[in-house]
Amino acid sequence: MITAIDHVQLAMPAGGESDAVAFYEAILGVQQVPKPDDLARRGGCWFESPTVKVHLGVEPDFRPARKAHPAFIVDNLHDLVATLSAAGHRLEKAEPFQGCERIYVDDPFGNRIELLQPQP
Repeated sequence: MITAIDHVQLAMPAGGESDAVAFYEAILGVQQVPKPDDLARRGGCWFESPTVKVHLGVEPDFRPARKAHPAFIVDNLHDLVATLSAAGHRLEKAEPFQGCERIYVDDPFGNRIELLQPQP
């Protein structure tokens, strides 16, 4: 029986670690954590908080995930949208869904990310 998700793994091209940090840590606010030594040599980077774990791994023939995506709950979607827009990220409005306001944004590598905020 599955009881929780440990982490979400997304792919990225080689050499994109600084772009990943600029997006996942600086904009989305998920702190970068060191990868275990035996995995660090593969490249990529990990971002974790007490409730969210996103691991980015290098894929040699990288293609971004355009349909499959993680959905992250945020506490202030409007401010985050403004920050993402100011940083030049393309946003796609999504229809409200089950009491949530939501948008899609591409990470620096073109992976689709859903950001949602529950509405009271």
